[in-house]
Amino acid sequence: MCGHDRDTRAAVASSRSVSSADAARRDLGALAAYRERPTDAALLFDIDGTLAPITTRPGDAAVPPETRELLAALAERYALVGCVSGRQAAEARRIAGVEGIVYIGNHGLELLEPGASEPTFDPAVASLADAAMRFVSGLDAERLADAALAVEDKGPIQALHWRGAADQERAEKAARAIAADAPAEVRPHWGRKVLELRPAVDVDKGTAVRRLLASSGVRRALYVGDDRTDLDVFRILTELVEAGDLEGALRVGVRSGEGPQEIIDEADVVVDGTEGVRALLRELVG
Repeated sequence: MCGHDRDTRAAVASSRSVSSADAARRDLGALAAYRERPTDAALLFDIDGTLAPITTRPGDAAVPPETRELLAALAERYALVGCVSGRQAAEARRIAGVEGIVYIGNHGLELLEPGASEPTFDPAVASLADAAMRFVSGLDAERLADAALAVEDKGPIQALHWRGAADQERAEKAARAIAADAPAEVRPHWGRKVLELRPAVDVDKGTAVRRLLASSGVRRALYVGDDRTDLDVFRILTELVEAGDLEGALRVGVRSGEGPQEIIDEADVVVDGTEGVRALLRELVG
């Protein structure tokens, strides 16, 4: 259980087996340290499957109005509030609908500050910014269509989705064949019914959160996520606490039918779906 606030060990001891509303409320008692010292705390959230329900078409995703209002309220109270998304940072801001918070986009490759019109890119991506695009543009369009793989252009990241495919197994098999053909400068990453082809640089959600927190001056950080890429943040927070760079961190996993078991295994607190996340936000607002 390393990596979370030492003074909340008892509150989160049963978090991996949360199954009822009463248990969930008990585990949310771990948020007390954040409510009591909001000017020392960072609150960071994944978007898809965490703040916004998963949709068949990525473009249809939206953060519900109540969740959006709660995020805006948190931004007024806490030292740092932000979203950490696999989407482009500007798209993440559009979906969340809250202007006054930070957005880390493209799995750490982009940072969009409050009030900024354009994101800044991690310096590591510069020479490989178009590597994935060049690879995907060279794929046979008929092959993609036949497998029902939909291409999402995210600039330096190209995503192949098959959530809407009639034959899910066939689509995934085709995606795995494409991943096996990726050149050395392109690194395949797997998500929930999606293959992402990213520049082969050592940047992810976790490294981006480390950089963000280092410049923020906060002493505690909370992160909420539901997918495998969110584990990178969980592990970075653990390292920061163990190194003494943070007094405490709370890793909140979102339980879902498609989410990886590791999210539940490594989380300090587990909530059920986007409704559980909304309840957590209410607790943080106080």
